[in-house]
Amino acid sequence: MVSFLDQKVPIKDAYSIQNMSKYYGKFKALNEINLTLPEGRIIGLLGKNGAGKSTLMRSMLGLLRHEGQVYLDGKELQHRDHHIFEKVAFIPDVNGLDDRLTVRQTIEYVKGVNPKWNDEKAGTLMAISSLPMDKKVAKLSKGMKTKLYLLITLSLDVKFLLLDEPTLGLDIAFRKEFFNTILGEFFDDSKTILISTHQVEEVEDILQDIIIIDNGSIILHEEVDSLKKRLQIISLPAERSEELKPLNPKNIVKTLGMVSAIVDADAKIEGAQYHRAGLADIFLALVGGSDGSL
Repeated sequence: MVSFLDQKVPIKDAYSIQNMSKYYGKFKALNEINLTLPEGRIIGLLGKNGAGKSTLMRSMLGLLRHEGQVYLDGKELQHRDHHIFEKVAFIPDVNGLDDRLTVRQTIEYVKGVNPKWNDEKAGTLMAISSLPMDKKVAKLSKGMKTKLYLLITLSLDVKFLLLDEPTLGLDIAFRKEFFNTILGEFFDDSKTILISTHQVEEVEDILQDIIIIDNGSIILHEEVDSLKKRLQIISLPAERSEELKPLNPKNIVKTLGMVSAIVDADAKIEGAQYHRAGLADIFLALVGGSDGSL
């Protein structure tokens, strides 16, 4: 299902992608992608490993050549167009910090080379960061390195923030701190955040829209509230599983003598139990497990 969020005409105050395809040799990694990311939204990008999430983000940034067009505020962007970083910041799943510099020197270097640096915002972020300013990057833990990289990126005065598994491999306490910082210090109704993550349960409560990509194609782009209102989980004793089939279930799971499925919100079965579907449930129902089966 594709929602009104997918527009065909480039518009101001938006990040628009039209007919984007990307090949690696004969392999088609992206297939005719059409998306619009408007101002003031927090958007989740979900997909299995290899579905095309990172390729999509890097194509949006002009880092990869591709078919189709990318527009930022109505202006078409070209391959390796440096103007994109006047409005867009990118946090990938790896960092590019110089181990030879101290934390303070790293901050001063980025400040000196990036005209979008916001000194006031940086001061606020660094004051609450607990980063050891005079320690070399090489001596920082993985968590501290990632924190420095993330806070530097959040100190840039941009409209769009793209996050590609930004907290991969970090503990739950840091992940929670990071997303709280994103909401408290970066996001407002003039900004847009696109988050690619496998930790969907951790960001579900902050997402306004959801995009699901599978085998290089967008199979869903919808407001989260709308999606959850039109689907539900219905559960029955396992011996009554045949009663689910007329409801065209999206997925059927058997656990502890019960059988559950995602169905339309208006579906009813006498004696059944009903539950609100989470994004992880909906994702698995649409794309299946790691082997692609439902």
